[in-house]
Amino acid sequence: MTTLKQILGTELPLIQAPMAGIQGSAMAIAVSNAGGLGSLPCAMLSPDAMRSELAAIRAGTDKPYNVNFFCHTPPEPSAEREATWRAALAPYYAEFGIDAAGIPTGPGRNPFSAEVANLLAEFKPPVVSFHFGLPSEPLLALVHSWGSKVLASATTVDEALWLEAHGADAVIAQGLEAGGHRGHFLSHDLTTQLGTFALLPQVVRAVKVPVIAAGGIADASGVAGAMALGAAGVQVGTAYMLTPEATTTAIHRAALKSEAARHTALTNLFTGRPARGIVNRVMRELGPIGSAAPEFPLATSAIAPLRAKAEAQGSGDFSPLWSGQNATGCREVSSAEVTLALAQGFHASL
Repeated sequence: MTTLKQILGTELPLIQAPMAGIQGSAMAIAVSNAGGLGSLPCAMLSPDAMRSELAAIRAGTDKPYNVNFFCHTPPEPSAEREATWRAALAPYYAEFGIDAAGIPTGPGRNPFSAEVANLLAEFKPPVVSFHFGLPSEPLLALVHSWGSKVLASATTVDEALWLEAHGADAVIAQGLEAGGHRGHFLSHDLTTQLGTFALLPQVVRAVKVPVIAAGGIADASGVAGAMALGAAGVQVGTAYMLTPEATTTAIHRAALKSEAARHTALTNLFTGRPARGIVNRVMRELGPIGSAAPEFPLATSAIAPLRAKAEAQGSGDFSPLWSGQNATGCREVSSAEVTLALAQGFHASL
């Protein structure tokens, strides 16, 4: 079997998880230069911002890097669903003096498209990864035509088999512990979701492509454990969130360093799709999974003004404080140092 390092072209079979809103090119460059695969999250970037960030990466490293995109199908907006959602948030609007009528609606996150692919063709990134499945066959063929390797997240064995059958060069087995958005795409039933160390060996047995473990891996011992269960490599996100290269806000950093980080939950309140974050006021009071929240990514716009008002007062009560279940690896050191510390787990597994 082709090894993951051969697919990625890296010294280490280690991927820095793409974290939209929490990092940009600086972290990707630092991780790639340290021997891992740095990643740039692109789902929230405008075309101009994407081009600027890709140019920065190309100027900052000659090592392989990854660009990440979402593959969701944009939902049809529902005025009734939006009204129900805003009614649920109405007491908070009143508390902060927000006029709900002045809040615009909008998606906030766009899926991979022909327009984006045409921009990306200028750079021909070594690795392109996808969340929520894969793009259409013509778009995926275009990505492969550049020589780019394709990774995608699977949260079940069925999803891993689907990704392998549809052109993924390697599969990321995303366990339930992982921070941020769940990558599920074949089923929205959260009872199908498994922890990393339960999911990983099942996926390894099921597919022939290399399998990357993700979720709850925060230090060298976690890396070694994943490798012992058959992983070809690991993807780590939360451990990088306190580094100087991260754009994590001061409020989010404080939460990650506090005892509150021990309590995370899957919530759809911030975007409309289940994602793991540190439990805060709005999650406690509305319940982390709310039926009123519109489909991803349409929930974002209505809660955004509450986040802005609360953060201006130094509060994360309405902020998506994304974090995996294991924030113990978060350290205020450089991304390169985090990468090298995690690399000790590969040496231990040999």
